Amino acid sequence: MALVGRRDGRNFGYGRQLSYAGPQALKDMFGGGHYGTVKAHSDRWQAFVRWCRSDQGPGINDARQIDRKVLADYAAYLRDLVGHGDLAVSTAQNRLSSVNRTMAALRGDQCVKVPSPSKALGMQRTGVRQSVPQGQDREQVQQIAHALCFHHEQRAAAIVLLARATGMRLREAILADLPRLSREANDLGRINIQDGTKGGRAGASAPRWTAVDGHVRDALEFARHFSPAGSRNLIAPHESYLSLLQQIIRPARDILHAHNLKGFHELRAAYACERYEQITHHRAPINGGLRREIDKTLDREARRQISYELGHGRIDVIAAYIGGRA
Repeated sequence: MALVGRRDGRNFGYGRQLSYAGPQALKDMFGGGHYGTVKAHSDRWQAFVRWCRSDQGPGINDARQIDRKVLADYAAYLRDLVGHGDLAVSTAQNRLSSVNRTMAALRGDQCVKVPSPSKALGMQRTGVRQSVPQGQDREQVQQIAHALCFHHEQRAAAIVLLARATGMRLREAILADLPRLSREANDLGRINIQDGTKGGRAGASAPRWTAVDGHVRDALEFARHFSPAGSRNLIAPHESYLSLLQQIIRPARDILHAHNLKGFHELRAAYACERYEQITHHRAPINGGLRREIDKTLDREARRQISYELGHGRIDVIAAYIGGRA
């Protein structure tokens, strides 16, 4: 058992820190298994903890102080992020659902929860992209990178270029092992995205090979050039992942917004649309591709390949990037 004190103690007996207590309670709930599920819930719980400690949050560090009003305030905060284009509806709903699950694990009951994440947010997730992805125009992406460099945000520019060239998530671009990827690009003509992946999908059991072209080589070279001394990725030895998000990524988002890019995740969708067109020789559905013009088998194969390259386990998720199926 992960309980470190009495169940009626601080954080219901799971330690003094809210950030530690949640993951420990989840491990207990899932019996030490379901690693990917526990990690996903834990990551979203940490986002909730950061909010709790922030200026906008209630400033608490004990789960016993979390009540329905605290959760309602968190839902309002997420709703505001979604409204400003800084967070996807699905991400916000997932965060609320994970807080519900973690609170149940901590408390041992379901007395304190958000009854309906979708209603709390006032928004429904469709699972199918409804808007054309921003960042498909590579000239626009280069302009964004130049603007970031102008503001001395070279590492943020490197993340933009990596995300657009390879479809990496923000976390994957930050934690990418740049020397290894460069070596693979030169020796094999493809790279295996492994660092910072979601749900424990890494290593030999979950390869994620992506073909290398000139854009990928340029992005890797740029990122390596601005990788801090003594680091294999974009985090300096004295930095933490969280501090980089706060000091580099958060200010960079304003520059992205000024250049009509809602966020880094849009670049993943742009990559997916480009790959769909390369594989099928038809535009992605969200870009106006006509369903009657494409073979359903080819459409499915393209979605399967893109799902693999983006690190997803299901091809139906790809509709959120490129639009509905043919």
